[in-house]
Amino acid sequence: MTQKPAKDPRITALRRFAISITVLNIAGYTVLGFEQAWAWPLFALATGYAVELVLETIGARAEHRPPRYRGGGARGLVEFLYPAHITALAVNMLLYVNDRLPVMLFAVAVAISGKWLFRVPVNGRLRHFMNPSNFGIAVVLLLFPWISIAPPYQFTEYLEGPADWIVPAVIVVFGTMLNAKLTGRMWLIAGWLGVFVLQSVVRGLVLDTAILPALATMTGVAFVLFTNYMITDPGTTPSRPLSQLAFGGGVALVYGVLTGASIVYGLFFATAIVCLVRGGFLWSLHAVRVAAREGKGAPPAAGTLDGTVPPAVAREMVRA
Repeated sequence: MTQKPAKDPRITALRRFAISITVLNIAGYTVLGFEQAWAWPLFALATGYAVELVLETIGARAEHRPPRYRGGGARGLVEFLYPAHITALAVNMLLYVNDRLPVMLFAVAVAISGKWLFRVPVNGRLRHFMNPSNFGIAVVLLLFPWISIAPPYQFTEYLEGPADWIVPAVIVVFGTMLNAKLTGRMWLIAGWLGVFVLQSVVRGLVLDTAILPALATMTGVAFVLFTNYMITDPGTTPSRPLSQLAFGGGVALVYGVLTGASIVYGLFFATAIVCLVRGGFLWSLHAVRVAAREGKGAPPAAGTLDGTVPPAVAREMVRA
């Protein structure tokens, strides 16, 4: 009897991410109180799909390979578009650009383009290291100072009483299940939350910040979403427990520094900075290995990217 092929946990995680954010958007526009126009998620999705398909077509032609959206039929195309689906909905949901639709669409395009612009050799192939949704949001916040993050109250604007707690509770439960079983990013969450508490207390002692309100930030729906669905992006975060702790703690630490310096939107800028630092670290490892190989005059090893990254080193790089 022929055995069914094992399910790819990455595809399963992406599918559940995509379903979760779709359900949240539907609930947001019908029940919760999202501020953006109803048609904007559709425009965001159309832009995200188009940019993803065009860039993949160009990349496949440049790399002399078939596009990844071909060969698997309709299911393969849908699975290929999961990341673009998640990114487009997240960018539209988290940004507030008033009536400037082109700015939001530009943010979606930047978010997806970043996956092609910021890449590093890992495990024999180039992989992106900037969190796509976060990158697109951070870029437009810098380029257009008049826009802002969507008001946090939109996630519970039409709810009252105990219902205010149901939304974050549901996000925590499903987010924890997803990250514990599929993405394996619970150590990252632990590092993020632990250092976030620590930096809140330190800011209270050093900068005369009110400690309890700083800690109360952790109870908001926006913070819970960021913790479970933004910072844990498996494609741009490390896999090993200690590296996850360092990544999550690093984002919280940079956030504390930015907030202490009165820089707004610290969550997004801190994540972008730490992703950029990690990318630089991975590139430095790659450069060291290239220099070592050239110094020894060794021939390129089989199964490497341009004969420069041995598989064992690549595995260490992807875990770092």
